[in-house]
Amino acid sequence: MEICRIDSLDSAELQPYRTLRRATEHIKQGIFVAEGEKVVSRLLDAQIEVVSLLLTEPWQEELGPSIEKRGVGNIKVWVAPKHLLESIVGFHLHQGVMAIGKIPRPVGLAEAIESDIKPHLVVALDGLTNADNIGVIVRNCVAFGVNALIVPQNTSSPYLRRAVRMSMGAVFRLPIVSVENLAPSLRKLTNQFGTRIIATHPQPDATSIEDADLNGSVCLVLGSEGKGISSEVLETCSEKVSIPMTLETDSLNVATASGIFLFEAARKRRHRLAQNRPD
Repeated sequence: MEICRIDSLDSAELQPYRTLRRATEHIKQGIFVAEGEKVVSRLLDAQIEVVSLLLTEPWQEELGPSIEKRGVGNIKVWVAPKHLLESIVGFHLHQGVMAIGKIPRPVGLAEAIESDIKPHLVVALDGLTNADNIGVIVRNCVAFGVNALIVPQNTSSPYLRRAVRMSMGAVFRLPIVSVENLAPSLRKLTNQFGTRIIATHPQPDATSIEDADLNGSVCLVLGSEGKGISSEVLETCSEKVSIPMTLETDSLNVATASGIFLFEAARKRRHRLAQNRPD
């Protein structure tokens, strides 16, 4: 690694750290920002290219072995005094340790599905724009064994700064399938891989999650924070599933709902696996 001690953030190479609030610009550049000890440590452990780190001297000593262990490429390590890092937004969030990584190459739908053990569990997002929600959904996906996340162009990138932070680095472990339009990709899932497309849909005609069959190859579709699942995407769904709630509440936050749906899917799939296991 190349260590550079600095007393200003003027270098052009430090531009991404100076512009933390411009996450969409970072996406266009093919990079993302990781903040905080846990997220940066998980980035260093992942098979993702790391461009540089910006941290205080204590963190440089702490993470030095992890950086050396990678043994691939030349990671530039910028070491700065605490007061300089405090000038960057949210010191309590990044804890004095940040990194710039390269967004991994896109994974094709067939590659994500065919490379996995069957049956598969996939999540698709339709029109989500809140980076915090997307980050939590990514974390839930990894926690409950999702094989891939489908992200169409009408949905914000899971590599936005806030999404990466809210995922706690889980995004580094989840195959992300980027598609132009969601509906054709869902039809391909059904026609080519036999995947059942299930809408998470809080409507009276939906099946309660308690009664729903979430076994086999399944794709759960999560709709946008305001409008839910679009009519075009809803037409591709063979089933609708909802979470029973009291009459005073008509819906849950999409990130919260994703955790409930995925927990139930994982529970039912474990139960089915146990039933089919030979004595």
